[in-house]
Amino acid sequence: MATPWALAPTSVVAAVVAVLLLIGLPTVFATPGDKNQVLVPVPGAVTVGLVLLQLVAAVTASWAAWPAWAAVMVTALATACLWTERPRWRRLLHGTA
Repeated sequence: MATPWALAPTSVVAAVVAVLLLIGLPTVFATPGDKNQVLVPVPGAVTVGLVLLQLVAAVTASWAAWPAWAAVMVTALATACLWTERPRWRRLLHGTA
């Protein structure tokens, strides 16, 4: 949510493209076994990379677009996500998704 806010003052087109990429890529590309419907199958490492891309975008954009208290909360949630995603990422990276 923060990414388009951070990009919109500079370029509305970039903000729209960011939304399309951050939502569209994980919708189209997925690891079989990780989602019920897979449009384009990809290895688990790609799925992990897409999640990391979303987390980095969220943290970076929140610091650029929002007050510090909100960016701290986003950073804390992203850090928690890194911890809670570990079992899933382990399955994805070892081909047992």
